[in-house]
Amino acid sequence: MAIKNFAFSPATLKVKAGTTVTWTNQDTDAHTVTSAGSGGPLHSPALATHATYSHRFTTPGSYHYLCTIHPFMTATVEVTR
Repeated sequence: MAIKNFAFSPATLKVKAGTTVTWTNQDTDAHTVTSAGSGGPLHSPALATHATYSHRFTTPGSYHYLCTIHPFMTATVEVTR
């Protein structure tokens, strides 16, 4: 997953359960990968340029997330069996 131009790319990523997704910040500003709402699995620190964050999705479902620094940046990972 790319983080560039103040957006997550792609905005919707479809993966199978057991897949590890890695985000790479390509912007000069810091960004986070944080689950929308409480209790979600995504909680990255602020990612500097070229920093990465990975998470293994084991349970099917839709995982909505955002950048807490720039809340207009939103995206979804859709996990299937």
